[in-house]
Amino acid sequence: MSEGKYELLPGPITINGSIAYKIKALKNFGDVTAGQIGGAVSSESNLSHWGCCWIYDNGAAVENARVYGNAKIYDNAIIAESAQVYDSAKIGGNAMVKGNAQVYDCARVLENAVIDGNSKIRGLMRVYGDSKVKEENWE
Repeated sequence: MSEGKYELLPGPITINGSIAYKIKALKNFGDVTAGQIGGAVSSESNLSHWGCCWIYDNGAAVENARVYGNAKIYDNAIIAESAQVYDSAKIGGNAMVKGNAQVYDCARVLENAVIDGNSKIRGLMRVYGDSKVKEENWE
């Protein structure tokens, strides 16, 4: 068994124009159990093997995006380009975080919200509905 917490499954899929692979947990951590199928990543560099971070459902991290710490991506949310989601942030619904955006601390991005550019969403901030945030720093 691998030293990591997940493996990439064979059979690439296309998400947001990028090739990605579904993930499968190799051990129990946080609320994830060994054998659980998660969302998708372009490569192992998208989702850290450290902490309790995870991509659930049809969520995805593609291109150069990174998910780490205890962050959770779920539903149909997509993290793309060079975006980063970390600490205890949660991204869900049909939300998208892209560009060089960062979502961290305990921030939430939900529903159809889009975070783009060099935006930083942090603290207890909640962005949801059809909100679009670009080049802003909120906390």
